[in-house]
Amino acid sequence: MSPAGAPVGGEKVAGGDQRLAGGDEKAATSKRRQILDAAVRVFARQGFHACRVSDIADEAGVAYGLVYHYFASKDEVLDTLFLERWQVMLELIREVDAQPISVREKFGAIASFIVDSYRHDPDLMKVIIVEVTRAANSFGQTHLAEIRTAYELIGDIVTEAQAQGYFRPEIEPRFAAMAFYGAIEQLLTGWIFGLLPAGPEHFERAKWLVVETICGGLEQAPRGGAGSERARSSGAQ
Repeated sequence: MSPAGAPVGGEKVAGGDQRLAGGDEKAATSKRRQILDAAVRVFARQGFHACRVSDIADEAGVAYGLVYHYFASKDEVLDTLFLERWQVMLELIREVDAQPISVREKFGAIASFIVDSYRHDPDLMKVIIVEVTRAANSFGQTHLAEIRTAYELIGDIVTEAQAQGYFRPEIEPRFAAMAFYGAIEQLLTGWIFGLLPAGPEHFERAKWLVVETICGGLEQAPRGGAGSERARSSGAQ
């Protein structure tokens, strides 16, 4: 049996080159992912600035030069890790905002996504929080546009809720967005550094506390018998 793409009876097997190329591409993607996953563990364990590219290579079980085959520098590895996860979150926020659900449910879905992200991959969230979003260095500055987009998307949700009469109009949407992200970031920081208890019940309660604190402070007081957004979304009588 001839290898894919080898001449058979003077003719080339159709699609052989494509199959080989596809296999190479799949292997390259897998190796690149292997390096990124190893980098998460190294960054979380040693800190970004304290580790070397050789540490990532050792953790991934690959040759030192292979890391540079996929990434120009250690900085690019960190950039890639951040942008991958941040873009997923931005898309989630857009999808949630497009759904015909209450504003409390929207905030709840977003808070749940972020908290569950920490539960499922605490090392990655530690790297994002410690090395990027809280870092007053080049990485934090480099990704200001992406970070700002997240605030703007939350601010849009607040603005819409204000227009519908659910949220108080005197609270600036950007401030509300900062308060929302600030509350979640402090929770993540508490778990990362062991300052808060971390267990299934604590994670679930944290989601509720964030929504209750932020939405509870933003909601209009009931007027003329009309219930607040909290009452409407919870089905209160």
